[in-house]
Amino acid sequence: MKCNSKIIKVVLSMVMLSASFYSKAQKPQIDQNGNLVSMDNVDIFSMIQPIPQTNIFGDKDYDIWCGSVVKGKNGKYYMFYSRWPRKDGHYAWVNKSEIALAKADKPGGPYKHIKVVLKARGNQYWDGTTTHNPYVIVHKGKYYLYYMGTTGKSTLKQPITMADKNWWEYRNNQRIGVAVADNPEAEFKRFDKPVLDISLDSTAFDAMMVNNPAVAVNDKGKVILIYKSTDKKAPNGSKVSFGVAFANAPLGPFTKHSEPIFTFKDIQTDAVKMLAEDPYIWFYKGKYYAIVRDVVDYFNKGKSTLALLQSTDGIDWQASKYPAVAPYKLKFADGKLSEDKIERPWLYREKGVPIILFGAMGVNNREHSINVAVPLK
Repeated sequence: MKCNSKIIKVVLSMVMLSASFYSKAQKPQIDQNGNLVSMDNVDIFSMIQPIPQTNIFGDKDYDIWCGSVVKGKNGKYYMFYSRWPRKDGHYAWVNKSEIALAKADKPGGPYKHIKVVLKARGNQYWDGTTTHNPYVIVHKGKYYLYYMGTTGKSTLKQPITMADKNWWEYRNNQRIGVAVADNPEAEFKRFDKPVLDISLDSTAFDAMMVNNPAVAVNDKGKVILIYKSTDKKAPNGSKVSFGVAFANAPLGPFTKHSEPIFTFKDIQTDAVKMLAEDPYIWFYKGKYYAIVRDVVDYFNKGKSTLALLQSTDGIDWQASKYPAVAPYKLKFADGKLSEDKIERPWLYREKGVPIILFGAMGVNNREHSINVAVPLK
């Protein structure tokens, strides 16, 4: 009996210790100034809360995608987002998207449309017909808005689909640009050339197109830009890869790393086009972090549609201690579950603490799309 009693005590102590570690993962550790101590023990998945009606941003006339949120100097919250006419279908983003701005008193919303920030300006410009994938950062008092721009001369039939061969002209002309302003509601200065272009080497992994910019600045002022790309091995681009480039200032020039990132030897085959997509990235206390779409369930094995990755240099990435970020079906405040999974993640943080997870999702088989702001407990 004494032996059994000792065994029971040991087992109980191990269970309690395990529970203690688990509870630490559930609650971010905050220092006396309200700053997050470390991202390493943050379990975002456990922080997900139901979405109130006020945290749903939609428009009856437009499909909405790509919400990028920042707090202004005036204490208001600003969402830069992509929109295009709903009547033209989901795939009309490729030639009809424009970047617009919405405003709210609280980080989760409700957001109200203010204006279009980057309008179509003529197909003679590299970003003349389309602006998409907004990604805003604040650096030394200025607002830098990174985005995808494209142009084309072909006419697309409505509703627009990828089956239309002319669709690919606009898709393959995608490049990455940046515009700059002193505050979110001011006019953003655009430039005549992209801040990141395709590689001139026709065999490069990013020789066809570049889009989906994600940008952060580290503690030494170095700027990192992660981007999506395709090569030229097929007429419309075959393998989808992600690259990374670095600069000493937000306007560049950027120097590309020679090899793709988000690659893992145990799965990277020709049958898998990509493992991670739509990165939101940030730098915190010596590490880069990225929330990505877990495209083939590589990181979370079916538990989560999004994954949290980390890196010390922005080149070599691995899954974090708690890689799951959000379930495939999100719950709304009325008890209903989302029909679509969340994409294009954006994490709004205060003093390093995750507060709101933003993302886009489709409605009615993507006949329509909205942005949602998911509260984090």
